[in-house]
Amino acid sequence: RNALAGGLAEQEVENLSGLSPNPEKAIFVVRENGTTCLMAEFAAKLVVPYEIWASNFVDMITEQAYISLSRGAEERGKCSSNESELHISWLNRASFGLPRLWVFSCLSLPPPHPIPLFLPLAWWKMSKVQFIYDSSESTYFKGAVNPGKHTVTTRHLSALVTPAGKSYECQAQQTITLSSGDHQKSVVLLLSEVRLQPFDISSDFVFSEEHKCPVDQREQLEETLPLILGLILGLVIVVTLGVYHIHLKMTANQVQIPRDRSEYKHMG
Repeated sequence: RNALAGGLAEQEVENLSGLSPNPEKAIFVVRENGTTCLMAEFAAKLVVPYEIWASNFVDMITEQAYISLSRGAEERGKCSSNESELHISWLNRASFGLPRLWVFSCLSLPPPHPIPLFLPLAWWKMSKVQFIYDSSESTYFKGAVNPGKHTVTTRHLSALVTPAGKSYECQAQQTITLSSGDHQKSVVLLLSEVRLQPFDISSDFVFSEEHKCPVDQREQLEETLPLILGLILGLVIVVTLGVYHIHLKMTANQVQIPRDRSEYKHMG
């Protein structure tokens, strides 16, 4: 547990990743003045391109380093009424490399004018992700050409958009691209099993009602649609049989009118 002194508020951050049965999933909680103000659960992996020499030692080819978030990560955090941040860093003890991940600078913005009917009056979103890495770290970057520190960040990010007062949930994998100003190729952040709430937590360690991402909503619809269609089809069949049965009873109870006039004399 790390204590942060920021202004008048005392902030504490806990890494609760060990509570998850998924070894790739991280859980972080930020508390301010003894009250939970940010909660984040997610599995994260970074795909980082880097250059190595080809076998002829003349040309360069691109390799990719796959960096997973360590369970032993150190973290810092801060909360405010309109912006919350979670800073995560971890050190590979095999070398002096220090990959660091700044995740989730979430901003609550005033609604646009005029307000579209399909948007809530207020919402929050992920507005920035930054990653600092050192390609001289030999565990991840084997044989890197011109190793050194690099910083990549998102450009005009607007992700995980969620109505105010709700938590964001998405089991599906999402891709976030981070680029740099030093002509390095883009880094890809892969996020999955995300549950995040950086504002308006009403009870300690308890997420508010979830807002599911569009992919999860579509998958849920695809799972339930056959059941719904089956129920509708069954209902249509029952109604059709019922109407047919009523029609038969009404027809049977009607007086049979003779087709031939000669039969009228027998109806007296």
